[in-house]
Amino acid sequence: MTAMIADSAYFGVAISLLSYGIGWLLHKKTGVAAFNPLLISIALTIPALLALRIDYEIYYSGAQYLGWLLTPATVCLAVPLYEKLSLLKSDWRAITAGIVSGVLSSLLCVLLLAAVFGIGHTAYVTFLPKSVTTAIGIGVSQELGGLVNLTAAVIIITGVLGNVFAPLICRVFRITEPVARGIAIGTASHAVGTAKAMEMGETEGAMSSLSIAVSGLLTVIGASVFAQFY
Repeated sequence: MTAMIADSAYFGVAISLLSYGIGWLLHKKTGVAAFNPLLISIALTIPALLALRIDYEIYYSGAQYLGWLLTPATVCLAVPLYEKLSLLKSDWRAITAGIVSGVLSSLLCVLLLAAVFGIGHTAYVTFLPKSVTTAIGIGVSQELGGLVNLTAAVIIITGVLGNVFAPLICRVFRITEPVARGIAIGTASHAVGTAKAMEMGETEGAMSSLSIAVSGLLTVIGASVFAQFY
């Protein structure tokens, strides 16, 4: 069985799409935030690989084709932003300040946690791009000498947590302004969080989409600077 799967170029794609589809159905039927499709996909794929004794390299040889869609999918997020272009023009100062604050907060948190827990430089730079989309974060981690696979995992976890807890956090802190909610979600939890922002409203989705691109560019610069601090 393992040999047959190893020879298949479609196994990684098939199990990824199947597990994600199950997660999507669970989320649609229950509406429970914890049943995030990506989270369910991870929870189903890992045990399946362990049960079938499939190495990650074999799985990734097929699943990597899905990764090629990340960049064009991220670019497509510009559509809701274009529809809210007038809002961007009128509130650009507040939007810029919000994104810059979010990026600096993310980088500072990693720096402080690294100092508190005494992790090495390699692990430190691995975590620096945790809040940007995978397509950007992996490149940043690789350039700084981080562990690329761990960076990808941290980015996914960050996005899933943002997707699950963003509505709750907004309620707890009484954040009701759509622009503020969108900027916060997009800056902190990239594309996965943006999916939740789009569910919350058109303005939230547009501002979150903008934050992905701008925070990604700022993180490329900021991570290179912060990498020298530890």
